[in-house]
Amino acid sequence: MIQLSGAGKRFGHKLLFENVDWLITPHDRIGLVGANGTGKSTLMKTLAGMDTLDYGSLTVAKGTSAGYLPQDGLSLSGRTVFAECMSVFDDLCAIEKELESLTHRMAEVDHTSAEYENIADRYHRLEHEFRTRDGYSIEAEVGRVLMGLGFSKDDWPRLTEEFSGGWQMRLALAKLLLQKPTLLLLDEPTNHLDLEARNWLEEYLHEYPHAFVLISHDRYFLDVTVNKIAEIWNKRMWFYTGNYDKFLAQKTQRNEQLQAAYRNQRERIEQLEVFINRFRYQATKAKQVQSRVKELEKMERIEIPPEEKTIHFSFPQPKPSGRIVAEFKQVAKSYGEKEVFRSVSFMIERGDRIALVGVNGAGKSTLIKLLAGSEPLTAGEFRLGHNVQSDYFAQDQYKELDPEARMIDDLGTVSPRSSETELRNLLGCFLFSEDEVFKKIGVLSGGERGRYALLRMLLHPANFLLLDEPTNHLDLRAKDVLLNALMEYTGTVVFVSHDRYFIDKLATRVFEVGGGKVEIYPGNYEDYLWRKQGGQEYAPTLDDVPGLTTSPLATPIKAVVAEPLNGDSQTEHAAGKRLNPMKRKQMEDRIRQIEESISSTESAIAQSEASLMTFVSAEETLRQSEALQARRQELTSLMKEWEELSQVLESSN
Repeated sequence: MIQLSGAGKRFGHKLLFENVDWLITPHDRIGLVGANGTGKSTLMKTLAGMDTLDYGSLTVAKGTSAGYLPQDGLSLSGRTVFAECMSVFDDLCAIEKELESLTHRMAEVDHTSAEYENIADRYHRLEHEFRTRDGYSIEAEVGRVLMGLGFSKDDWPRLTEEFSGGWQMRLALAKLLLQKPTLLLLDEPTNHLDLEARNWLEEYLHEYPHAFVLISHDRYFLDVTVNKIAEIWNKRMWFYTGNYDKFLAQKTQRNEQLQAAYRNQRERIEQLEVFINRFRYQATKAKQVQSRVKELEKMERIEIPPEEKTIHFSFPQPKPSGRIVAEFKQVAKSYGEKEVFRSVSFMIERGDRIALVGVNGAGKSTLIKLLAGSEPLTAGEFRLGHNVQSDYFAQDQYKELDPEARMIDDLGTVSPRSSETELRNLLGCFLFSEDEVFKKIGVLSGGERGRYALLRMLLHPANFLLLDEPTNHLDLRAKDVLLNALMEYTGTVVFVSHDRYFIDKLATRVFEVGGGKVEIYPGNYEDYLWRKQGGQEYAPTLDDVPGLTTSPLATPIKAVVAEPLNGDSQTEHAAGKRLNPMKRKQMEDRIRQIEESISSTESAIAQSEASLMTFVSAEETLRQSEALQARRQELTSLMKEWEELSQVLESSN
C-alpha cells in the first residue's frame, strides 16, 4: 500500500533517520515508537504526504487514502458539532438531494417517455451507489462516533468554536474516523480522551477495516490495539511482531544478541590485528597477513548505539501520618443549582493509592479540590487525620512557580543535596534535555511547566498527595519514573489519570465518581471493570473496604471480591461442571496441537512479513499480502479456540 525505500530525513543539521525500508500492507496495525526527537511525528507527516524525504523514495499504491491526526493545533468553527461531522459525507448528501430531485421529476414526467427512462436510469445508479456506501446510515454512524468520543446529544447542536482545544481535537478525530481512510495516521490520539473515550476508541480500532499507524505514550492502549511495532532507534527503523509488551521482550533479546555479536566481532578483530602486527614483516607469512588484512577491510563493523540511561533516584519519603488520613461524612457539593455530590461518606487510610474514575464532568477534579481544601463544602463534614500534610497538584499548578527562575537553579533550591548531574538526569526524565535545563520557567509552555511542577513536587512530597492528571504531557519513560516513584512512596495518594497502565499498576482502590455519588471498589482498574461487568458481589465489611462506615446514613459502597471466600458454598458455586477423564484428555491433547499450530503460524507470519520488506513487483506484493492476511486470520481463529478450551478446563477444576 505504501512503501519507503532508503528513506532518510534531516531536521536542520540533525539526522533523524536514514536507510529506512518499510512496507505498510492493507491491514497492518502498527505502533510507531521511539525516544522524543527521533522523528516519529515527522515520519507520520511524510506518510500523510505533508512532508518530504531528504533521501530515498515514497511509493503510494493507487487508491490509497491517508488521514492524519496531529497531536494538537486543529481548530474548527462556523458549524454545529453534528454538521461538522456530516460535512465528511458532503458527496453522499449531494447524492441524497439529487435522489429527492429525481423522485419529484419522475412523478411529473410521462412514464412512457424516453426522458422518464433516462431519469429512472440515473436514479437507480445513484441509489445503488448511495446504498452501497451506507448512505442511509450516515447520521446514525455520526451519532455513534460522537457518543463514543464523549459528545452528549446536548452537544450536537452547539457551535464547534464553543469547545476547548481538547474537545476540538476530539471532533477532528471523529471526522477522521468517519472518513475511514485506507491508512489512518494518529499522532497521540489519546492525549485529549478520558478513560471511557479511550476504551471506546480501542474497540473502534479493533474493528477498523483498514491499516493504521499510531503514536502513543499509553502503554496499555498500544498493547490492545497494535500487532506490530516499528521503532526508530539509532537513526534506523526496527520492526517487531506483536504488541508493545512483546516488543519490550523482543528488544531486550535483540540487544543481548547484538551485544554478544559485538563481543565476538571485537575478539575476532583483536585476533586478526595481533596476527597482522606480529607477522607483518615476515616474508613467509605475507600471504596469511594479506588474507587477514582483506578480512578486516571487508568486515562490516557492528555498532552498539548508546542506550538511554536508566535513572535511579530515591525521592525523599514523607513523615508518617495517622492511620486515618481523611474522612468524608455526609458531604454535599453544589455550584448554584448544579449538584455535584450529595450525602457522600468514605474514609481514606494511610498507604491507600486511590484512582478517581468517571466520565468528564462527573466531579473527579472537584473531589480532589475538596480533599485539598481549595473548595468549600456545601454541606457535611470533612476532616484530615493526625499529622496529615496534603499537597495538591492541579493541572494549572505551574502558575505558582517563579517565572524568572531557571529550572535547574529552582530545582536545586528544592533539593540542595542533589548534584547537578542528578538534577539534569531528573529533568531529562521529564523531557528537559541539554540546554533546556537553563530555561526560565516563564518561557515554558503550559505542558512543560506542568511537567516541571510535578517533578518539583516529588522532590519534597507531603504524606498525602492529591494529583489531578499527573501523566499528561509525559512520555513512556517519564511515566515510568513517576510510576516507580509513587509505588515506592510510603504516603497516601489520590489521583486522576486517563492512562490505563498507570492506574492498573498504581491503584489499590478505585473511587467511581458520578451521579452525585462516590462508589468504592477494592483493587486496580482491571478489578473495577471486572466487577462492573458482573463480577460476584458480596456484603463488604470494615476489613474488606476501609472506607465503609457503620453509619446507617453513609453512602452505600459497592464492592466485590475477585476470588471466592473460604467455605464450601462459595467453592461449589465457583466450580464449573466437571469433565469426564476421557473428554478432559481429548481437550488437553487438542490444546497441545493448537499451541504447536500457533507457534508454526507465528513463524510463518514473521517470514511473510520479512519477505514483504523486499519489493519484487506489485503483483507479488499483493499475493504475499493476501497470504499474510490469511495466516493472521488463521492465527486469530486458533487463539480463539485455545482460549475457549482453556476456559472450559479451568472452570472444570
